[in-house]
Amino acid sequence: MCLLDRYLLRGLLGPWAACLAGFLIFWVTADLLERMEDLQARGLPWSRVALYYLWRVPEFLGVVLPLALLLALLYALHRHSRHHEITAMRAAGWSLWRIAAPYLLVGTISSAGLWVLNEQLAPEAATKAEQVLRPGSGQQTDPGLVRNFGFMNRRAQRSWHMDAYHLLTGEMTAPQVDYRTAEGTRRWLFATRAVYTNGVWVFYEAREYDSDPRGEPWLTPVRRAPVLPMPEFNETPEMLRSAHVVSGRLQRRVARKLDLPIRTLREYERLHPDLPAEERAWLETQLHGRWALPATCVVVVLIAMPFGAAPGRRNVFHGVAGSIFVTFAYFVAQQLGLALGTGGHLPPWLAAWMPNLLFAATGAWMIWRFR
Repeated sequence: MCLLDRYLLRGLLGPWAACLAGFLIFWVTADLLERMEDLQARGLPWSRVALYYLWRVPEFLGVVLPLALLLALLYALHRHSRHHEITAMRAAGWSLWRIAAPYLLVGTISSAGLWVLNEQLAPEAATKAEQVLRPGSGQQTDPGLVRNFGFMNRRAQRSWHMDAYHLLTGEMTAPQVDYRTAEGTRRWLFATRAVYTNGVWVFYEAREYDSDPRGEPWLTPVRRAPVLPMPEFNETPEMLRSAHVVSGRLQRRVARKLDLPIRTLREYERLHPDLPAEERAWLETQLHGRWALPATCVVVVLIAMPFGAAPGRRNVFHGVAGSIFVTFAYFVAQQLGLALGTGGHLPPWLAAWMPNLLFAATGAWMIWRFR
């Protein structure tokens, strides 16, 4: 990395940090104002509210990171162009692609960091944030408690139903499991409650019955046990939580948000190998959308270079207006692609990657045409 590369990076990192901090403060403030009544109803002290938003920082970073990079790039490039530094670099033999090299490196690293945020840190941090709210809750309803919860593992031919299931603790109330034994007999398991301990579901006050092989409606008692571990049940609390979240989205056909981790979507796909065509299109579009989302940071660099490096003494707000327009256009293209993919009008991979391909190709063409 030469001296000019380090100079360009120093000119970017300062504005980027300022933009990132500003966007984070804006997002936290907007969310706090929206949830103020709910937080007050829970009777939470300000220390717990601060801890709650500290755990939500990874979620907010996943949203503001590309926006902050875009605005910082436009500002840094405008400043270099305003002082004729871009012109001097090009006169020294550097093409716009060579000037963009350190920025593309930042975009690539940012894309990798955004993937880690979205897939590793944000889901775990969101769970921690909900746990912060639970102890101080003044409400009678627990947001982590799901009533009349059902779950079907089609691959293993096991059907679960329970009066209540807690998404955070994984505890079941009055579970009923319909499954097949190794001999092929249909068996029913009833219990007062069940917990997931050391990788095994443990049922309390369990009772098991076999269905009548002749098809009669009555059940034959098999065994009773005060404590019954079932290591053959390979479902995990994460599987049940993903089934609850994904099935809810499928029922509403929510295509506008890409907030489900890839492992959650993959787990649901593995447990439901025979999804209908419409549900398969939604699931595959969401999966490809999650893979395409981190690449936004690289696309941002390709778009910002020709806008920010244009010669002339323009006002800095010209770059800000350009960034707002580009962000809005990208958002519209993303929503259009998700809608077309979910509806089955485009292949899921093309629907999810269409905004990135379109804007990256446009940015590359503009850089090539740059004078």
